[in-house]
Amino acid sequence: MNINTNTLVSITDANQNFSRVARLVDENGAAVILKNNVPRYLIVEFGQAEAEQTMPDEDVMAISRRFIDKYRKAYEELAK
Repeated sequence: MNINTNTLVSITDANQNFSRVARLVDENGAAVILKNNVPRYLIVEFGQAEAEQTMPDEDVMAISRRFIDKYRKAYEELAK
């Protein structure tokens, strides 16, 4: 994951000025909150998080085909 250094915010700053964090997310798509100078939390727009959790049907089908090809003998044995 690439992190835009302009979106780094200390946890203290995020606590005192959350509207700044929200603005960073609106402008850049994400913000990273640092705790003890280490990236700890990632804030993203809800729609982006929801989109990343769902996998397109094509991806699921491709993964299924790969598993079937890889374990064809086991599937055939189970089908008996």
